[in-house]
Amino acid sequence: MKTYLVGGAVRDRLLDLPILDRDWVVVGATPDHMVSLGYEPVGKDFPVFINKKTGEEYALARTERKTAKGYQGFAFSTSPNISLEDDLERRDLTINAIAEDDDGNLIDPFGGQADLKSGVLRHVSDAFIEDPVRILRAARFAARFHFKIAPETQDLMKSMVAAGEVDALVPERVWAETLKALKTESPHLFFKVLRDCGALARVMPEVDALFGVPQTASYHPEIDTGIHTLMVVEQAAKLTQDPMVRFAALVHDLGKGVTPEDILPSHRGHEQAGLPLIREFSERLRVPKKYLSLALAVGEYHLHMHKMYELKASTVLTMLEKTRSLMDDDRTEQIATACVADARGRTGFEDRDYSQAKMYIRFQQAAKSVDAGAIAKKYSSGDQIQAAIRVERLNAIKAVKAKYPSPS
Repeated sequence: MKTYLVGGAVRDRLLDLPILDRDWVVVGATPDHMVSLGYEPVGKDFPVFINKKTGEEYALARTERKTAKGYQGFAFSTSPNISLEDDLERRDLTINAIAEDDDGNLIDPFGGQADLKSGVLRHVSDAFIEDPVRILRAARFAARFHFKIAPETQDLMKSMVAAGEVDALVPERVWAETLKALKTESPHLFFKVLRDCGALARVMPEVDALFGVPQTASYHPEIDTGIHTLMVVEQAAKLTQDPMVRFAALVHDLGKGVTPEDILPSHRGHEQAGLPLIREFSERLRVPKKYLSLALAVGEYHLHMHKMYELKASTVLTMLEKTRSLMDDDRTEQIATACVADARGRTGFEDRDYSQAKMYIRFQQAAKSVDAGAIAKKYSSGDQIQAAIRVERLNAIKAVKAKYPSPS
């Protein structure tokens, strides 16, 4: 029985990145042998065991094949024909198919180290086609490491999409990979890779529909709405690590994908038109409600933010109330940040100051500072109290407007 460190732990160490999890492959053991050694089996049919002392996973070396029924069948390491190399060959990408023995020696039969140095994501074998999740994983690794997809892997991914393999992906898995991608350094690359192989149209048709849709050049020198969307996601990633803000950036302009052709490149009313699309997108992929809530707020009010200096005090207060920002500093910051990303996600505007977001935060702080408790003591009815509080909040917002006039 031999154990080898495999996968992400080896890859990340070679990239000088922190190692978060360690997974092991076991060669020359049987399930019964693993149990006798005190390892705890995970699942009935999957040959993975937990080391109770470390919590780390130990998997028996295996090969796998896709059966006619669509599930994965495994041949365990009880067969003398299953070696470490057999196990590595079934993995998705060469950079994840490197093993390390107890002495620190690397076993790299598929050139993973060379691809790490070159910044290339390359499939190990044709076994890649048996799991469409691997397309999502390849896109996620492109976003995480800023690596390029090898031409032959790109072709393979396209063929999988054309064969309908991506259509079998379950929504929960699509969202799980998307969320991981949103937390990477360059999340926009995740969506670019998916679009380049045709998968974006299958898993996120609302986003894919934005590409090729023109916008007014004076506001959007990049013209294409899809390009703008990826630029906004890229800017959001530079501004914050919050995946909720990054998700809101992704879907904020979905309404532009359904703008009537006869009014293009204008997109009047796209904010409201996008709200049902954001809901459908989120419901289909099982996106958590807190992500949906923020996305709806940004989708509906991002143009209000851009016009912040022009808005009446009553409109500002209504925006604060309807976006649930009035008493929530974190929510206010999230919305402001998403709108900064939107403003900067345009060719030539990447480094522009965006004081509207600062004004929004000032307005929120001013309205929030009104002492509702003190006001409540002056009136007997609830309606009077609410009316008086609103008046004071409006006055507070007006005071800020007077102190900070439009810079233009």
